[in-house]
Amino acid sequence: METTAIILHADLDAFYASVEQLLDPTLRGKPIAVGGAVVLAASYEARAFGVRGGMPGRKARELCPQLIFVGGNFSHYQRLGDAAIKVLDDFTPVVERISIDEAFADVAGCTHLFGSPREIATTIRGRVRAELGLPISIGVARTKHLAKIASQVAKPDGLVVVEPGTELAFLHDLPVSLMWGVGPATRARLAEIGVETIGELARTHSGALARLLGPAAGEKLAALSWNRDPRKLETKRRAHSAGAQSALGQKPAVARVIVPTLLHLADRVASRLRAKNRPGRTVTVRVRFADLSAVTRSITLEQPISATAMLAEIAGDLVRGVLAEHPCEKTISLLAISVSHLEESAELQLDLPLGLADEKRRPGSQKGLARFGADRAIDKIRQRFGKQAVGYGTVALEAARSVPDAFRELAEKEL
Repeated sequence: METTAIILHADLDAFYASVEQLLDPTLRGKPIAVGGAVVLAASYEARAFGVRGGMPGRKARELCPQLIFVGGNFSHYQRLGDAAIKVLDDFTPVVERISIDEAFADVAGCTHLFGSPREIATTIRGRVRAELGLPISIGVARTKHLAKIASQVAKPDGLVVVEPGTELAFLHDLPVSLMWGVGPATRARLAEIGVETIGELARTHSGALARLLGPAAGEKLAALSWNRDPRKLETKRRAHSAGAQSALGQKPAVARVIVPTLLHLADRVASRLRAKNRPGRTVTVRVRFADLSAVTRSITLEQPISATAMLAEIAGDLVRGVLAEHPCEKTISLLAISVSHLEESAELQLDLPLGLADEKRRPGSQKGLARFGADRAIDKIRQRFGKQAVGYGTVALEAARSVPDAFRELAEKEL
């Protein structure tokens, strides 16, 4: 581990909402939300009323009657996000971008040119504000995990530098919800055993964490709670998985909701796999219920797949299995699909026509090849005429309207 704090985590504040307020000055200082049926992003003024991303628009309006909804200027999001990351590039070549609006930067090799990490971070913030008109928060620390936490503490529009020798004192008083990998479900489980701060997590016996969260997750969070994070920045990282999710608000857990949603998600994921010729073997689904508890299930296949219909059907089986295991859950709030164990230009093993029950889900079967061929034809039509030119059924398109595809694409990693 470095002996000085040289890792920066830069995060544009309330990015989508901030861009809207930049483009329309009359919105500045007002509670706004990007979206409609679902809140895609909320300004800090809206967050003060409890409005959050992923929340149904109706509930957001109940919390904040004066809330202003805007449709979203997606081309400007991409342009301004790229421009902000370019400012980091001007100081160091060691930049790891992790989303459209946030990135890590290692400034160890450029302090002799631009000053201390604190001075570099201050200059970056000033340039982003002056050149782009956007607020940006930066955390500086010795590790990626602590730098990211520091940037969250710095919000809105601030700078926090965590110097060696002060790290655990800074970290241990903070809530566990700030940790990477601690979502609502994990936070609720930790609260059940009286763990609400990172310091309390650090002092919890490893065996108790393993029983509560599983061995891998328990060991990882325990290490992070002591600021043990050996990860280096990855400037040319390729994604190990492709995924998509759909926030549903509060919908009944029935086929007329689940089937079209999974088909739309499978379309988004599989088309990306085909575009990069990277089929995957492991299919994972996530089902979140009304109380925000979530269940994940996965299956690893004999052959990698990238066909939309195959992926949708396999995901459907997994989701039905989850619901069968939780018969009391009648409402779902989110569905997600991801494909991992991606392969590079995998060779397809052809199947003999044996009349197997799952033949249409086998990539090398006659039916599997026909499905893949249909997908390729759809891909070519979309490349020429746009994504809305052809789809996999009107029900799938209806299921997607609450969140624009342009917004989803901004969040999806390059394979």
